[in-house]
Amino acid sequence: MNLRFSQLPLKWLGIIAVLALLGAGWMTQAYWLPTASGFVQQTIGLFRPHHQSEEEEDPHAGHDHEGHDHAGHDEGNSLELSQQALRNIGLSEQYIQPIVLDTYDKTITIPAVVAEKPGRSRVQVATPMTGVVTHVHAVEGEAVKPGTLLFKIRLTHEDLVQTQTDFLRTLGELDVEEREIERLQGVTNSGAVAGKVLLDRKYERDKLTAMLKAQREAMKMHGLSEEHVDKIEEDRQLLRELQVFAPSIDEHGEEEINLAQQPFTTVAYQDRREQVREQETERKKDGPLIIQDLQVHKGQSVQSGETLCILVDYQELYIEGLAFEQDISQLRMASQKGWKVEALFEEPGSRSRIVKDLEIAYLSNQVNPDTRALPFYVHLPNKITKDRRDAGDPYIEWQYLPGQRLQLRVPVEKWKEQIVLPIEAVAKEGAEYFIFQQNGDHFDRVPVHVTYRDQHTAVIANDGSLYPGDVVAMRGAHQMQMALKNKAGGAVDPHAGHNH
Repeated sequence: MNLRFSQLPLKWLGIIAVLALLGAGWMTQAYWLPTASGFVQQTIGLFRPHHQSEEEEDPHAGHDHEGHDHAGHDEGNSLELSQQALRNIGLSEQYIQPIVLDTYDKTITIPAVVAEKPGRSRVQVATPMTGVVTHVHAVEGEAVKPGTLLFKIRLTHEDLVQTQTDFLRTLGELDVEEREIERLQGVTNSGAVAGKVLLDRKYERDKLTAMLKAQREAMKMHGLSEEHVDKIEEDRQLLRELQVFAPSIDEHGEEEINLAQQPFTTVAYQDRREQVREQETERKKDGPLIIQDLQVHKGQSVQSGETLCILVDYQELYIEGLAFEQDISQLRMASQKGWKVEALFEEPGSRSRIVKDLEIAYLSNQVNPDTRALPFYVHLPNKITKDRRDAGDPYIEWQYLPGQRLQLRVPVEKWKEQIVLPIEAVAKEGAEYFIFQQNGDHFDRVPVHVTYRDQHTAVIANDGSLYPGDVVAMRGAHQMQMALKNKAGGAVDPHAGHNH
């Protein structure tokens, strides 16, 4: 069965030809395949949209990460941070906030110091009479309430002793006259004694009454209260011991000194009797007083008017600022307009604690001739940070103390409807400023125009780069800028700034 090639069916001839071409093409693919592939790619590129060519370069093109389309940002200006990285730079939810238009206060910074409030913060406790200290119930550094017993003094004041003696003698003579007048009243009515005798006795009674009144006033001049005098008159005994109580800052009553028979509350041991509770309820508006300077001891002889101790009340303080001469006009304007000031207290870690909405009390009317500075004063409400009185140890700690140094920021201009961000939200590179806007799970770097900046805040121009409602990082911009440079291969030279 020898068949000739020309005798094969036509379809078989076609199959053999195709196989022969495929075999030849496979044998010569190294010569023609690269050229053909390039031609095909160029032809496809002519019909491909521009964003598709960018997606070919982006290995994440076409993928949706938690609802965020990567085709909407530039990888060169976008940064994705892990949860650990966010915590490392302190970027919690508190510091990822939307932008709001706010009023920016352009301020001047003035050095200041916390000061006592004259006539309010310090109380001097003195003895009104001469005597010997028999008991000291106060301990320096302790906190006491108004009405707490501080000292007991045995009186040795000669004038007071003599005045009390004369007072008791006059009382006795007055009692005799009263009884004699009562006796003569009946006798005179019967005609046994002339009426002139009764009249003379009444005149003598009036003289004793006038003398008694003068002696009462004399004892008050020595420091005794009306209650003390009434007690002497009732008991017919000399006042031998005086009790000195902690006064009130706002009210100075007769209870500041008292007789030994009156109830009291000691400092070292708080008696929880009902009467003491009622006294504390009546004085609940008064803050605790601290015994700052105890100047006497048991057995010490003290003269009338001598200081026993000094009590301080730091519930209300002043901040004393020292304004320079060129700032006086701006400071006066802020005071007239009632603008609130801010106090900056330095804290560890180069951070400042800001106390806002403080009111200017007044400006001094005299410039210090030595420093050429104008003192002015700002109200500083204080609060207790630690109170151990209920635990048995009568000690407290105030948040602000006289002598603390700080800085005051006084507004001199107000700019409304501004984008105001913390200075930590802005990164600077050369002439450019950037903020980082949240975009899904990424932060996009956005160039902005900073119209004004100070040590703590930056004012961003409302020119369309940012809009109210855009969520941005309020801190950590510098660290994010460095991370973005490292991502692009522009890490900082570790030897920069070093000389070898």
